[in-house]
Amino acid sequence: MISSVFPGMSLKDIPKEATQLHFVRPVKKELLEKILKKCNGLRQMTLSKSCLARMPKKNIALIRKKGIAIGTETRAGRPISVPLEKMQQALEMRKDYQSLREVENVTGISKSTVHYLEKYAKRTKIKNGKKVIYLK
Repeated sequence: MISSVFPGMSLKDIPKEATQLHFVRPVKKELLEKILKKCNGLRQMTLSKSCLARMPKKNIALIRKKGIAIGTETRAGRPISVPLEKMQQALEMRKDYQSLREVENVTGISKSTVHYLEKYAKRTKIKNGKKVIYLK
């Protein structure tokens, strides 16, 4: 599991045992130093190309000094805000040839969202409350 980091985020929301972080936006040096101090097992950080271009050079130097690999990665789109359990239930119902309307009535997920989940979604990001969880 990969945790996302963004400006204004509380340090307590970042797991101590995190080995990989994805930066959504550039963060201030103070927050970066606190993250590096908290996450001793951190091995890799990923950012979008634009985020890497906007990240201060001092921050990048600090990350590399700690021996952490920096990579660019594109994670397009909004996270799906359907709970994982409901998502699995809806997909199982569709495998059992339930209609979209029946799935909507049972799970509370709109038929359009169920169709999207079934046919097109890569399901790499889901939203759990205010946290974004990245699936591999």
